[in-house]
Amino acid sequence: MIAQRCGVALRVLVGFSLVLGVVGDPSLAATPYSLRAATLKAFNLYLANVELENSRALQDGPFLWIDGLKQIDRNEALAKLKAGQVLMRRLSTKAEGRDPDISGGMIHDWEGIVFIPGASLDNVLRVLKDYDHHATYFAPDVEKSRIESHDGDDYLVLMRFRRQKVVTVILDTEHKVHYFRDSPLRAHSRSSAVRIAQVENPGEANEKEKTPGDDDGYLWRMETWWHMEERDGGVYVQNEAVTLTRDIPTGLGWLIEPFITNIPKETLEFTLLSTRRAVLGK
Repeated sequence: MIAQRCGVALRVLVGFSLVLGVVGDPSLAATPYSLRAATLKAFNLYLANVELENSRALQDGPFLWIDGLKQIDRNEALAKLKAGQVLMRRLSTKAEGRDPDISGGMIHDWEGIVFIPGASLDNVLRVLKDYDHHATYFAPDVEKSRIESHDGDDYLVLMRFRRQKVVTVILDTEHKVHYFRDSPLRAHSRSSAVRIAQVENPGEANEKEKTPGDDDGYLWRMETWWHMEERDGGVYVQNEAVTLTRDIPTGLGWLIEPFITNIPKETLEFTLLSTRRAVLGK
């Protein structure tokens, strides 16, 4: 029995190594993979449906997704949030045109919400707009961050992300962000990564960027929506993140797909928890 378990564990380890690469052994690195035009077209179609649903929520509600739950479920959700939990849900479904199963790639669509007790909406906005210090607020996921340009509620931000799970991936990204003040107690923002480049040999003399869309495919697109509402003695902060990555090699989907889909969820949860910590620290 022990030998059998060891054999299964070894096959799992080898599976991860072959697909995701192993530090120190370039021969096992992930195979470069180009973003196909058909994959990008399918993602943009999915994105259009997400935009439509977010527009409906802003116009007709619910502004926060928990307010659309049945009363008993809503009460339970509010209690969990007040107790400090982060609520997460996966939105990748085939309803309303949201079909994450596209050729050549994978769509990851997660939404989370957190409650920040004792905070004001202005407190939250100050932290979110303080991009020059995001490398402190959101470390270690954000290694570098700075405002490239700023005009009113429009920001152009440069960020270096570190993604680590079995392998470490460094990404240089550029984001366009716009903030909307809906009322004295409500605000939302829309952020789009207009450039994502995987970095080879980060921190070394031979550091360089791979061509965007012609890399290992860990992150090709990233779109986010923030909703913030001050009430109940604090601020509810909601974030939806839609990302596009390469697909999984045939034959290893059963092993790798659950692993890959955990990364967007964990990153979003970390972002919300770090936002609360930064606001309360202020």
